[in-house]
Amino acid sequence: MQKPEILALGKLMPVVREGLQAEFELRVIPPDADREAFLQSVAPGVRGLACGGGVVDGAFQDRFPKLEIISNFGVGYDNIDAVHAARLGVMVTNTPDVLTDEVADLAIGLMIATVREIPASDRWVRAGNWTQSPYPLSKGTLRDKKLGILGLGRIGKAVARRAEAFGLDVSYYGRTEQPDLPYRYFSSLKDIASHSDILLSMLPASSATHKAVNADVLEALGRDGTFINVGRGTTVDEAALIKALQDGTILSAGLDVFADEPNVPKALMAMDNVVLLPHIGSASQDTRNAMGRLQLENLRQWFEGKGPVTPVAETPWPAK
Repeated sequence: MQKPEILALGKLMPVVREGLQAEFELRVIPPDADREAFLQSVAPGVRGLACGGGVVDGAFQDRFPKLEIISNFGVGYDNIDAVHAARLGVMVTNTPDVLTDEVADLAIGLMIATVREIPASDRWVRAGNWTQSPYPLSKGTLRDKKLGILGLGRIGKAVARRAEAFGLDVSYYGRTEQPDLPYRYFSSLKDIASHSDILLSMLPASSATHKAVNADVLEALGRDGTFINVGRGTTVDEAALIKALQDGTILSAGLDVFADEPNVPKALMAMDNVVLLPHIGSASQDTRNAMGRLQLENLRQWFEGKGPVTPVAETPWPAK
């Protein structure tokens, strides 16, 4: 029996690439090939897409008449038009859960690094300043502070549990209240910002969240407030954030994501009250390999007729 044809998009983890090569007919766009000509030649036979990056919009999906499944590497899948896929009857999967703890750890680490000025103090030592004078006392602290989490999904809950261990008063914002949780719920971004000393965003990218953290929200957070983002960069009005940091509307920010990655605004790089990371929330070898194995398993089980392991909300399984 002929193996299903899978088209690789973007850079795949070795565990995924090796698994696909062993179990499927893997099609990889040659780096020196005419991309359009190559896609046209393989499109009639492709039944699955293995996404390690790139945009998979409706027009791209329409090019593959036999397409059955789009297996994405990562929890976020805003690069894929899942609504269009649902109309076509195409399954979309992602890789949740296996990265929850890794991202939550990073979020807490970024929060501590920002509030206690760890990178700035490291630069101080490396520059030889400690021999001249002590490092200035940090303006921020976690003691007796309130943490507002924007988006309390799997990762948000894991962050909340860790934050409780630090003695932080946790509240959250989301589309709907989750009555079984012990944390205070806010339905307004401005209201939770006003209530919080530290605002930590886990918001996913969508039309509803685009630039949701704006000048009004940052003003509500206040001059002693810290903003942390490990969700998606497009959920923040970066121009408003830069201005808020420059004029003292908020105290500091810790960012793992940006609106136009990997292009980070020079204004952010110029400020000492900002900690910048290169989108490394889940970026450990252990976790990325686990994500790759789940991406591969979604494809494997689909073509074995068992159904996907982790379908996204727009393409539930069994189909409704």
